[in-house]
Amino acid sequence: MQINSNSSVNQNVYLNNNQALTRIATGLEVNKSADNASGLAIATNLLAQSNGYSQAIENTNSAIAATQIASGATNEQSNILDNIKEKLLQASTDTTSQEGRDAILKDIKSQLEQFDKIASSTNYNGQTLLQNSATDSTASQVQQYQSGLNGENIIEASSVQSNTQGLGLTALATQDATTFTASGARGYLETIDNAINDLNSVKSEFGAIQNQLQSSNRNLISQETSTLQANSAFDTNYAQESANFSKQNILAQIGAFSQAQGNNINQQMVSRLLLS
Repeated sequence: MQINSNSSVNQNVYLNNNQALTRIATGLEVNKSADNASGLAIATNLLAQSNGYSQAIENTNSAIAATQIASGATNEQSNILDNIKEKLLQASTDTTSQEGRDAILKDIKSQLEQFDKIASSTNYNGQTLLQNSATDSTASQVQQYQSGLNGENIIEASSVQSNTQGLGLTALATQDATTFTASGARGYLETIDNAINDLNSVKSEFGAIQNQLQSSNRNLISQETSTLQANSAFDTNYAQESANFSKQNILAQIGAFSQAQGNNINQQMVSRLLLS
């Protein structure tokens, strides 16, 4: 005698129940290739792109911070050069005494020392921005900022040497007080003007780089948002899956009850056959 049961139906109920529970737990509609092979491939690719955009945004944010620090430092250096020019103009007239001129030169040298301290101490994450290093006054290395998902998505900043050596102020920084005359002071006016122009060029480049980075950052955020929106198509519909989970739970309970009833009937039939 062969007695049939609904075990296959019960198995499907439990499988559907587990699938609904998995979707609720992960928040994803597609969790394995069996759910939707092509959909899983698309979702995986979109997730990888989204992670890439997140890192690229972090890169541009770091680069923006670095250029803002450098820009702020060069602004302070610019104030120093403007003040030095005023001092040189004061020293260039014969109405200023030699003693006054000596005091002016001492003040100028002190400000140029501060100028160099700014250059040596301005850094971001250990990377010196206005010269090669804290102890090396040569030009800084070219900076390349990765601002996209591909290797060619680079924003490049030129090398910088924003110190007395790089701006041609070494002679003024080492000027001897005994030979610092009104004529000598006038001779340095062109030198300081050239230094101001060169520093303005450095400031302009930092500003241009910062604008590029901010533009790239906005574009990356837009692309990341679009990618996340596309990927959201594979997110779980919690209301639907919760209802489905409850439904499968009820069906599983009904199936278990039916199976138990079926077993009782089968046992009764077998008992009757044995007693007959």
